[in-house]
Amino acid sequence: MLQNIRDNSQGWIAKTIIGVIVALMALTGFDAIFQATTSRNDAAKVNGEEISQNELSQAVDMQRRQLMQQLGKDFDASLLDEKMLRESALKGLIDRKLLLQGAENSKFAFSEAALDQVILQTPEFQVDGKFSPERFDQVIRQLGYSRMQFRQMLAQEMLIGQLRAGLAGSGFVTDAQVLAFARLEKQTRDFASLNVKVDPAAVKLTDDEVKAYYDEHAKEFMTPDQVIIDYLELKKSSFFDQVAVKDEDLQAAYQKEIANLSEQRRAAHILIEVNDKVTEAQAKAKIEDIQARLAKGEKFEALAKEFSQDPGSANNGGDLGFAGPGVYDPAFETALYALAKDQVSVPVRTDFGFHLIKLLGVEAPEVPTLASLKDKLTRELKTQQVEQRFVEATKQLEDSSFESSDLAQPAQDLKLTVHTSKPFGREGGEGVSANRAVITAAFSPEVLDEGANSTAIELDPETVIVLRAKEHLKPAQLPLESVNASIRAQLAKEHASAAAKTKADELIASLRDGKTPLNKAIDGQNWKVTEAATRAQEGIDPTVLQALFRMPKPAAKDKPTFSSVTLADGSLVIVRLNGVNEATAPTDEEKAQYRRFLASRIGQQDFAAYRKQLESQAEIKRF
Repeated sequence: MLQNIRDNSQGWIAKTIIGVIVALMALTGFDAIFQATTSRNDAAKVNGEEISQNELSQAVDMQRRQLMQQLGKDFDASLLDEKMLRESALKGLIDRKLLLQGAENSKFAFSEAALDQVILQTPEFQVDGKFSPERFDQVIRQLGYSRMQFRQMLAQEMLIGQLRAGLAGSGFVTDAQVLAFARLEKQTRDFASLNVKVDPAAVKLTDDEVKAYYDEHAKEFMTPDQVIIDYLELKKSSFFDQVAVKDEDLQAAYQKEIANLSEQRRAAHILIEVNDKVTEAQAKAKIEDIQARLAKGEKFEALAKEFSQDPGSANNGGDLGFAGPGVYDPAFETALYALAKDQVSVPVRTDFGFHLIKLLGVEAPEVPTLASLKDKLTRELKTQQVEQRFVEATKQLEDSSFESSDLAQPAQDLKLTVHTSKPFGREGGEGVSANRAVITAAFSPEVLDEGANSTAIELDPETVIVLRAKEHLKPAQLPLESVNASIRAQLAKEHASAAAKTKADELIASLRDGKTPLNKAIDGQNWKVTEAATRAQEGIDPTVLQALFRMPKPAAKDKPTFSSVTLADGSLVIVRLNGVNEATAPTDEEKAQYRRFLASRIGQQDFAAYRKQLESQAEIKRF
């Protein structure tokens, strides 16, 4: 079965584009886990493989930053629940680790050449239709990667993608399943509906009924548990005016910036793969034969189109476009940078097979002036200083708050202002009190009961606060007078709905017994008849449609089936099912469409089941 899955997944690499992968990573938050730093403490272990606390923290931070980028000005960091964010990130890291282990155990693989082609041919990394190393570096820096880290991440994404595509592509649907689905999907129903009057205004309630409801639901009529907090707010932006950039630091940053520039080389290649079907000796003999034909004067581009086994470049005569150091396989890159323009290398062995490499052109880097980069470098250098100042001030704020019995001393130490919130409950309030971490801290036993200052709380990457409880407003019973109107409205609605349901049940019984004619107006209201309604019929309440297609088929034309439906607004509808119209045979086009839909759904179910199986069989330890 695994071989079938692998066979079905072969086309995946050629169809992969980095834009989809980046979008996927942005949603899942997996793209922070490849930072070089490590932590002693583990967040989890999956079959003995570690997920560090540092990886988890980075994944959480990356998720937060990605939400800010995706939502822009609409993003409210205070709405994030940090505990839920960490739990979600850890689950994602564990799922990813399981899928990578599954892909590796199932021997899924791809060539480094395919990875190179995905990078080189990705529009996000191109300028004017050509691969741009500068653009590539800019994009991956924004994602928090070095080149090697990005290649490692992308390689793992491609492995998981192969596994997903292979499993999904292995799903199949029988003709009987397609026809059964088509029969249900295309079935229509003839029905009639009648509204039953629901009149809360006609309900008469006594004071005793209202009082009884009030006593029975006393817990529902309490003032909320609320707190008022004092807090200090430390903002990173406040440090920008406190730092300056020295000329020597600016010059050093400029030299470092231009040192990273490198010439770009435009390469073409002919690849003969070494794989399960082609031995080392066979591939070498083939590439040497092509080399001999080149020596006799045949065109490199023509031979590449005829023989190269790199699907991404063969049709372009082997042209890979311009690229700088660090993109290609080391052996490939060494050979490329040893060539003169229009020169062809000897056969070069890499992990993918044998290459003949031709240098098509060289572009020298454009070195920007210090003046053109001054604003950018100054901003970056100031940002580094501000970051350090902010970290130090946050530590000072936390230490001072821990040692103080109120916020006066920390405020004086850091020249901050003590702010006071409006009352808010456990569901949160406005401003800082909408932040889940603030709510949790404010209602914690240490702050609320013991009167301690909180630890430093990060509202967003730019803002940290420390808080203490100023006043605790404990729950109290609301007087009956203040909730009398809402209780009467609720009871009136319940009584009116119950009366309408009783009336509907009596009417349905009378209709079934034949005591009330089927097509006779009732209370001056005629039945609304609908013929051949589909499952997605427009103009009909979805709740009515759902009930309609769950009703049993009538025994005869003069024996309809009945049901009653209560809608979201409290109104009630009697539904009379007159007939079920079986679907016509689906066309070939419809069958193909249904087959694709069902196969896709089955494939998704298979992949979900596979993930569940990996999880059930794995040894997972969370710390």
